[in-house]
Amino acid sequence: MIKSELPHIVSHKGGNNLYQWRLFVSADLAFFNGHFPQQAVLPGVTQLDWAVKLGCEAFGYSATIATLEVLKFQQLILPDTYVDLVIEHQVQKAKLIFSYRDQDKRFSSGRIVVKPALVTAAPTAIESNP
Repeated sequence: MIKSELPHIVSHKGGNNLYQWRLFVSADLAFFNGHFPQQAVLPGVTQLDWAVKLGCEAFGYSATIATLEVLKFQQLILPDTYVDLVIEHQVQKAKLIFSYRDQDKRFSSGRIVVKPALVTAAPTAIESNP
């Protein structure tokens, strides 16, 4: 189980189908411990976790029902780095398209497919009279 902890959110803006967060990825985050000894790197699973958590919260989905469709890593996110997390919501396809970037530099991107929560009726007791 991943212990989820968000980075410092410097700022955020958005509405409708697009949100953007300016994040400071501090060297003090536990995710850097042991990943890797020679050069600390933010794990991809952590980047995905943050995108799911912030995206699902912004667009009203439950983070427990998100599944990953595609994920690409272009550059490493190192300690004490500022990055922008941009998430676009494709309502008709129930997708969150995300990317981590800083100006022209792209760190990672992907698509999260969210499935609507199934609503089930509460079980009812059927009583029969003998």
